[in-house]
Amino acid sequence: MGIYVWGTGCGASQLISRGLEPERVSAFVDNHPVGPGFLGRPVLRPEELPVSDCELLIVTTRHSGDIALQCSRLGLGRERILFLKNHCRLEDMNAPCTGAEKLLGRELLERLLPGQRIISVPARLSSGALSREELSGDYVRLSTLELICRRLEAKVPGAAAELGVYRGDFARCINALLPERKLYLFDSFSGFAPEDGAGAAFQAAHENTSAEAVLARMPHPETVRLYPGYFPASLKGLEERFCLVSLDVDFAGPTLEGLRWFWPRLNTGGYLLLHDWGDPELPGVARALEQYQAELGSPIPALPLPDIGGSLVLCK
Repeated sequence: MGIYVWGTGCGASQLISRGLEPERVSAFVDNHPVGPGFLGRPVLRPEELPVSDCELLIVTTRHSGDIALQCSRLGLGRERILFLKNHCRLEDMNAPCTGAEKLLGRELLERLLPGQRIISVPARLSSGALSREELSGDYVRLSTLELICRRLEAKVPGAAAELGVYRGDFARCINALLPERKLYLFDSFSGFAPEDGAGAAFQAAHENTSAEAVLARMPHPETVRLYPGYFPASLKGLEERFCLVSLDVDFAGPTLEGLRWFWPRLNTGGYLLLHDWGDPELPGVARALEQYQAELGSPIPALPLPDIGGSLVLCK
């Protein structure tokens, strides 16, 4: 039984430089071998890989999806495959691999694998605030939030806020990542106002929450301030400055009200996350931003995200 390495390029070089001795490699595998040998070991084409002898296949290239499919066709299960370029895909390609640590040892395995994926799953979120399923549900949105909060913690003062809390899924991520900041949560907790135009089913779904249930989910409830009711009447005279605001109210009217109130109170260097800006089923969000920018007389610097809701990050 042996260790095989897929790839004979820079990835394989990195593998060796991180501590895997070439002598431990039975053979290298390459779809397009440039010669019969590499680093003193034979180079095989994929169809030549002796599957029954392969205890572990270490994939050093970034074409992990294609190689996983090739291995499946060869009869090599994912439990015997370790992808060093795991950070090039959103899914954790190494989750099924069960034998790498036993064969390589923990110290060597930690040196071989990248320290993080495209953006690591936030440690504060993966330590119990969210389940694994929830963390994988909107990876781009959560990872963008984590990067933003790293910057905010060190450089931008102010509280955080969310308008449109629903059951508190995103709010508790904010609360976990900015544990020292006040978090203001604005929601009717009873669905949308009649003038917003929500359909019966959409309205019923958004009534299925409560302020008490949301607060119970917060990892740092002592920093949370709840403001139930329809915005902006729910403000009740609040005055505050913010470093981060999430607007997730689905329709043009409340989105416009949120922009009008929060944007002037966002500190320089802060961010406003406009959820559903790119969602074709909720076009009022983008229309509200267009109207607000017309009122300002100038566009707001912004970056679209390819997350599930088509969020837009507005930068102050």
